Amino acid sequence: MTVLDFLLLLLIAGVCGSVAQAIAGYSRGGCLVAIALGFIGALFGTWLARTMALPEPFAIQIGGREFPVVWSIVGAALFSALLSLFTRPRVAAM
Repeated sequence: MTVLDFLLLLLIAGVCGSVAQAIAGYSRGGCLVAIALGFIGALFGTWLARTMALPEPFAIQIGGREFPVVWSIVGAALFSALLSLFTRPRVAAM
């Protein structure tokens, strides 16, 4: 994997993570949190899809490996919603 492949992978994971945060309605952190959420979502969503024997509708080929875009968004949205259940809401400063 080249440096360009790695940066492209970070960009796609960040977009997937931020879309998932928008779907779940829970946003904590910035770009790095969205990237981490995209990778966690890819792991969780792929595991969930394999468990239920679902196909991958859209995957991007990066550096000889596939990145599951749809399952990354689904997994990250579920993970983000789960996080929102276990954390306190922010209190607005007046």
